Amino acid sequence: MTPEPNPEIGQPTETITFAGLDRETLTTTGSEWWRSAVIYQIYPRSFADSDGDGLGDLAGVTSRLGSLAELGVDAIWLSPFFTSPQHDAGYDVADYCDVDPRFGTLADFDTLLNESHKLGIRVIVDLVPNHTSWDHQWFKDALASPEGSVERDRYMFRDGLGPNGDIAPNNWESVFGGPMWSRITNPDGTPGQWYLHIFDISQPDLNWENEWVRAQFRDILRFWLDRGADGFRVDVAHGLIKEAGLPDYTPPAEAGSMGGGAVPIEVDPHDLDRIPTPPYWAQDGVHEIYRDWNKVLSEYDGERVLCAEAWVEPLGKLARWVRDDEMHQAFNFTYLSAAWSAPELRLVIDTSIAAFATVGAPSTWVLSNHDVVRHATRLSLGPGHLQGDGIGPKSVDLPEPAAALRRARAASAVMLALPGSSYIYQGEELGLPESIDLPDEARQDPTWFRTHGERYGRDGCRVPIPWEAGKPSYGFGPAGASWLPQPSNWDAYARDAQSGVPGSTLELYKLALALRAEHDLGFGTVEWIETLGFGPQVVAFSNGSITVIANTGTVPIELPLESLGELLLASEPVGEAVLLPDTTVWLRSV
Repeated sequence: MTPEPNPEIGQPTETITFAGLDRETLTTTGSEWWRSAVIYQIYPRSFADSDGDGLGDLAGVTSRLGSLAELGVDAIWLSPFFTSPQHDAGYDVADYCDVDPRFGTLADFDTLLNESHKLGIRVIVDLVPNHTSWDHQWFKDALASPEGSVERDRYMFRDGLGPNGDIAPNNWESVFGGPMWSRITNPDGTPGQWYLHIFDISQPDLNWENEWVRAQFRDILRFWLDRGADGFRVDVAHGLIKEAGLPDYTPPAEAGSMGGGAVPIEVDPHDLDRIPTPPYWAQDGVHEIYRDWNKVLSEYDGERVLCAEAWVEPLGKLARWVRDDEMHQAFNFTYLSAAWSAPELRLVIDTSIAAFATVGAPSTWVLSNHDVVRHATRLSLGPGHLQGDGIGPKSVDLPEPAAALRRARAASAVMLALPGSSYIYQGEELGLPESIDLPDEARQDPTWFRTHGERYGRDGCRVPIPWEAGKPSYGFGPAGASWLPQPSNWDAYARDAQSGVPGSTLELYKLALALRAEHDLGFGTVEWIETLGFGPQVVAFSNGSITVIANTGTVPIELPLESLGELLLASEPVGEAVLLPDTTVWLRSV
């Protein structure tokens, strides 16, 4: 049966091949820790608050490390904690080599790292190289220097068009809405040049054609590596180089904020370069930068890692970011964007493993992060919700929370059984849904302001997480303060309310991670099971000694447990040999 096409990712095909490689050839090699790791994303401002000011901090993270060790993760990735005016929650960096006082001090980072290492947890730092804050000294120097100066050349300054230079250099639109260019005022009060900012006006893009910029970032990498960081997640890794001449570009209507529009999951490898690419994304020049960074990391012991946040499609093109002398991992946003559909999941899993293995890299798997609607809500949304738009009180087709959580648990159980590296976003192990009913006056995402409230943005997935039921701020901090208001009905999601409770989402994640480690699933191989006759709504595969069966359909299916093996994990109760819709099971193969 031919899978149904998904309009967001294109027309799937039955057979996945890459330049004639067979499944045996596509097996990845190497034993580095990051090839099979479960990595937990911490959004520091929303994880744990040590001092009661309503903002999470590094000391708060350290105080909760025991819970992460108990969960069973291999590493944590810390979203930015650098000095910043916080116009974009720390992704506007004013000093790459210091900790913002809101989050603590360098000593607090050292303590966090040392305590993590004692628990066997590695620490990945989030690096933001595409742009700085407008408060960074480099940008201040650029504004204070004349046109054509070396200081100006560190950023993307251009003259305006028209007789008075009052037209932006091109028609590019910011990811956060509005124009991608802003005009400065000269010291004498006259209008000056324009500077590029893919994101907020407060985030001017660096000029990565400038060797001085490249040298600064080599030093920044070494600063954190010298302190013991185990690697870097690289923000907007596909955006550093822009197409020569900065030509006009209008994205297709169906494109999300970070992507370039709908493309097939996979195409002929020889056609990859003929797929239209926005002039500010995925330019070939970025690869030279990451080959340089790879050399820096190779100077250090301990298998340091580079992971690319690169919204690049199709997967065959994304694989270029993880060739053996560049990045080690790249986030698999094609998987994140896939619908809860057996044909689509099977296609994207096959394509992902094949694409990354052609360059000797593992696939990564991710369902939620700080930029997308939480998958405990997103997987049950109706069509028309583009990445980056967010949802809120006026959104339509919002799902019933309990049913949406059921689907999310089933999806998580599929993801955590796959070979390669899995990423967990803080709170998903609690089953947290998107926080929908945030008051307008509480919202802080630049997207909300730059689109004049037309797009809700990402605040709903960033609300501080609950630790203790019945406590002020649900135990997020010692007081009731919370930088974004928490929903009034989150007691049931609190970690202490779920810990040790059979069937809770937290215990489901703990069991899945323990079984994943015990059976070495991260280094396994997916083998699709065709002989059980479940039909097109079911995902069924083996990974080593584990059989995984997921019902993505709307009707129950028979599940002959006695012939399939021992039931080890179920995302929902399994009774009378029936697998209900939106349920995944793991079985020990007979």
